[in-house]
Amino acid sequence: MPMHRTIPGPGQESVWDYPRPPRLEPVTERVRVLLDGAVIAESARALRVLETSHPPVYYLPPQDLRTDLLEEPARGSFCEWKGQARYFTLRKGPQPLRNVAWSYPEPMAPYRALAGSLAFYLDPLEGWVGEEQARPQPGRFYGGWVTSKVVGPFKGEPGTESW
Repeated sequence: MPMHRTIPGPGQESVWDYPRPPRLEPVTERVRVLLDGAVIAESARALRVLETSHPPVYYLPPQDLRTDLLEEPARGSFCEWKGQARYFTLRKGPQPLRNVAWSYPEPMAPYRALAGSLAFYLDPLEGWVGEEQARPQPGRFYGGWVTSKVVGPFKGEPGTESW
């Protein structure tokens, strides 16, 4: 845990008030993912996962994705809360973007609502929550989206390895 945390201002949330195990909740704003100005995903039905020390991770349902651009490689990982994850490659342009998104095809309860939805890393993609462009959570390992509505410090920044 950090020595100090940022105190949230009006309309902000501290990631240090998020629970562990994580909480799943609907998103009220439209969420978009773009690559070079082209829409890869856009949803008014996104869900977000809130976990202590992490900015929100946004999951978009499969019916709101450009699935024709996504390919599932063999890589996977395991989350103690959500279960077995599968990663996706985005095939748009000359170079495929490997492991740029992930999904939980059969998540554990209480995360079943995430089944088939995809979350995206924002490097090199653009992510938008409402009219605000999000920044990627520091340190490529985590996939949270940082907006002006969340304050940290965030896991993934230098010196946070022991949190």
